[in-house]
Amino acid sequence: MKFLLLTFVGGVHLLSLSSGKTIYKNDISQRSFQEIKEEIASYGDVAKAIINLAVYGKAQNRSYERLALLVDTVGPRPSGSKSLEKAIQIMHQNLQEDGLENVHLEPVKIPHWERGEESAVMLEPRIHKMAILGLGSSIGTPPEGITAEVLVVTSFKELQRRAPEARGKIVVYNQPYVNYSKTVQYRVQGSVEAAKVGAVASLIRSVASFSIYSPHTGIQEYQDGVPKIPTACITVEDAEMMSRMASRGNRIVIQLKMGAKNYPDADSFNTVAEIIGSKYPEQVVLVSGHLDSWDVGQGAMDDGGGAFISWEALSLIKDLGLRPKRTLRLVLWTAEEQGGIGAFQYYQLHKANISNYSLVMESDLGTFLPSGLQFTGSEKARTIVEEVMSLLQPVNITQVFRAGEGTDINFWIQAGVPGASLLDDLYKYFSFHHSRGDTMTIMDPKQMNVAAAVWAVVSYVIADMEEMLPRS
Repeated sequence: MKFLLLTFVGGVHLLSLSSGKTIYKNDISQRSFQEIKEEIASYGDVAKAIINLAVYGKAQNRSYERLALLVDTVGPRPSGSKSLEKAIQIMHQNLQEDGLENVHLEPVKIPHWERGEESAVMLEPRIHKMAILGLGSSIGTPPEGITAEVLVVTSFKELQRRAPEARGKIVVYNQPYVNYSKTVQYRVQGSVEAAKVGAVASLIRSVASFSIYSPHTGIQEYQDGVPKIPTACITVEDAEMMSRMASRGNRIVIQLKMGAKNYPDADSFNTVAEIIGSKYPEQVVLVSGHLDSWDVGQGAMDDGGGAFISWEALSLIKDLGLRPKRTLRLVLWTAEEQGGIGAFQYYQLHKANISNYSLVMESDLGTFLPSGLQFTGSEKARTIVEEVMSLLQPVNITQVFRAGEGTDINFWIQAGVPGASLLDDLYKYFSFHHSRGDTMTIMDPKQMNVAAAVWAVVSYVIADMEEMLPRS
């Protein structure tokens, strides 16, 4: 997943636009903001009913229990794997049995990479077996491995300055963790930058907010015209240790073995289900999460939780006998971890209908207790979303932040469709992200209940309002 910088947005727009004057002029609507505000307020009882069902009623803990059954049954679901395709078939059946409409699979082609056996052993200045995880799409080493001296750097700038020292060595990056969006560039581009200066492999400090000697994997990208070298992530602890050793003048030697292989693209599917709209069925509010994961842990947090609260949102609405004016479409993406591969193909297939998409939503930053909603769209649309979020006062989650985003919905957002994502405890999220620790143990059923309630209220109200969200 990707993460962008967040900025809190207060109620200033509400104060300046609540005078009753028309705010759309020659735009979509001639209604005053006061009229729109009153329309949203009329959903108060419906919002309470959704919250009560999700948090206190018969549906409480349902999303957690559904998720646990899937991830305990199939385990991690890497792109191109049999376990991912098994999960997709199970979800296809689950959505049909849940009574949702237009349940179907949309075929796509996705990458297939396997890490194989891997190890890294420090030979000098002492023997030390290191915990590593190869990075997605990396090539492997020769069977005998690569044994080479280490060059430790803390930035790309330092690597360029010390380029003459890098040839024939393994470059170790000990970059500080600033935030995910800034620091992840070392994981994505580290091997290319090391290869440009003649390195034979690269090891990247895990992009994590906290570590208990835990390597964190993720995608990396090669570049045409630059030699491909093996690359893996190492723990924060080992990166810092080698940095200290190097500062003392110690010679560090590592033997790296990686059995990673890239295979031809595999067949897969985006999984789709709907509640068809009663008045404007051609118009869509899309709710989503991705079903694939990395090959370690269970993929419970990233992004099982997001996928399952998205399913739960439709289940809650259906259970209450509600049918919004617009179609609510659930999409469970495939191959998000490889850069939104399944979602890009969905966008290519459906972009001709872009004018009919009122809002695209993705939950891919955890389903702990939400801080609020991230939103990207016009200022007029933002004032509406802020009003919708006020309906969630019973669970005290009403804030609207900037930078609504998600790897799978960014294609739509960049084309002008309003987008929303669930904001969560990012310190906790990036402590377990892409690691063996991403299991059901870190999930909390009560927090998932609240996250599902937020997701359901927002998606239902925006799907049922008389007008689509205005665009810029």
